[in-house]
Amino acid sequence: MRRLLSLVINVPKTIRTMWRNASSFTCKPTPVLLCTSSLQGDHIFNGTTTHSSKKKALLSDPQLFDAQFDELVTELSEGDITDPALADALNRLREVLVYNSPGGKRNRGLSVIASLRELLPPAQLTEDTVRRALLVGWCIELLQAFFLVADDMMDGSVTRRGQPCWYKKNGIGMDAINDSFLLEGSIYRLLRRHCRDQPYYVHLLELFTETTFQTELGQALDLMTAPPGQIDLSRFTMERYKAIVKYKTAFYSFYLPVAAAMHIAGIESEEELNNAKLILLEMGEFFQIQDDYLDCYGDPAVTGKIGTDIQDNKCSWLVVKALETMTAEQRAELEACYARHDDASVEKVKALYDTLQMPTLYQKYEDESYQRLQKLIACHAKNLPHSVFLNFAKKIYKRNK
Repeated sequence: MRRLLSLVINVPKTIRTMWRNASSFTCKPTPVLLCTSSLQGDHIFNGTTTHSSKKKALLSDPQLFDAQFDELVTELSEGDITDPALADALNRLREVLVYNSPGGKRNRGLSVIASLRELLPPAQLTEDTVRRALLVGWCIELLQAFFLVADDMMDGSVTRRGQPCWYKKNGIGMDAINDSFLLEGSIYRLLRRHCRDQPYYVHLLELFTETTFQTELGQALDLMTAPPGQIDLSRFTMERYKAIVKYKTAFYSFYLPVAAAMHIAGIESEEELNNAKLILLEMGEFFQIQDDYLDCYGDPAVTGKIGTDIQDNKCSWLVVKALETMTAEQRAELEACYARHDDASVEKVKALYDTLQMPTLYQKYEDESYQRLQKLIACHAKNLPHSVFLNFAKKIYKRNK
């Protein structure tokens, strides 16, 4: 009895020792991470454990994902480059990573491992495979952080994820341009260190570089459609809007995570990749329309940011849709108030949206979009698990942030 009591008392110490000795981002097996109660969500392996207590479960994917971040930051800022002359720059890298990478919904990053669990049988989901999938997910989150730091500067945004935009912090300013480059560069250091010996390494490099280029082209279209100080609502067409959305948002937010999981799973069929792309780009279009709607009608306390699309002269779905239905008098009022930074003008535009029943039109579009997505999955995902796409859909449809 005394021996049994000693074992029970020392369980937390044993777990702490296992965690402390864990080798982060190496090819060595990750120790089994236990918790004292069952957890919701997917788990490494099959959600089961060989531990004698059936009540103990392995950490969920979101928990493993979050735990990996501190290791990733330490690796990039302390263990990756050891030249003492770079100490200040590496400290800055740590600060940039910690401030800008976590804090979001993590849907993009977690979708890599979530998709991989649907694509591979449990027996093939080794610890190394799961760990690399989580790492690739963080690389997508770093890509997102890179885009957001730069985008907030271009848009003159004030808040992001419930805190001041990075460039708005004291002492940062335009130096945030180089900080965004640090975030992008970190992606390829991590991929090289942890995926270089994998057969899908080159595919991941090409996927990330191509997606980055596509997103930057979309951003260029966005900036050119509404240049600062030039208000021309005739540029705001649905054709231009869809092109901006496809390249600026859909590729990196939806296709990238699933395509990365497909490469990790060894799926290289161009037909299957293209079928997945067709479905995911459609989903990405809805996501951006939803984002535009929340920019105007969302609660900043929930979304974590103050919407500025009206002030910033954005070619958003709301203004494009409004232009399709409004009268000549309403258009004149919109032209007089859109892209103005005074509160009165912004409120007049919002009132005009209400008059045109934009919330009702949006709800109708959301329902139609979901039905259209179901048909696309049925037609084009014949050789891929439908759950890959439906899991994504569950995260975004009817969201409020």
